[in-house]
Amino acid sequence: MTVTIKQLITQQEWMEAYAVMVQLRMELTLEKYFLLLKEMIQDGYMLFALYEKNNIMAVAGLSWRVNFYSERHMFVYDLVTDEAYRSRGYGEKLLHYLHQWGKENGAHYIALESGIQRTSAHRFYEDRLGYEKWCYSFRKAL
Repeated sequence: MTVTIKQLITQQEWMEAYAVMVQLRMELTLEKYFLLLKEMIQDGYMLFALYEKNNIMAVAGLSWRVNFYSERHMFVYDLVTDEAYRSRGYGEKLLHYLHQWGKENGAHYIALESGIQRTSAHRFYEDRLGYEKWCYSFRKAL
């Protein structure tokens, strides 16, 4: 499988990525996607896509973070493979690319969150990619 991975930087590319992103963020309307994306990009968010034959197969959204416990690292907020092409290695290829890209750009770690109910995704991260569960994440509506 010959694939291309690149950072998405144009309005057209972001539009194409929406069809895949909404499969993960189902409540996201196109209008809200662009409204939030604009603000997120100003805050350092980057959107990457894996293409095969000019079609987006998977997307990942991340940003750089620095803190006391992980130092300089990448945080993946969104990772989704088009549902028609899941379990074909696209997500794994995209994450491997991001691991290498992160190392080349000074990341000590890559981190992500995954919904508690997504046990098959957890197995994928731990067994296939060597991620470790190391904390719980909490949030509260304000």
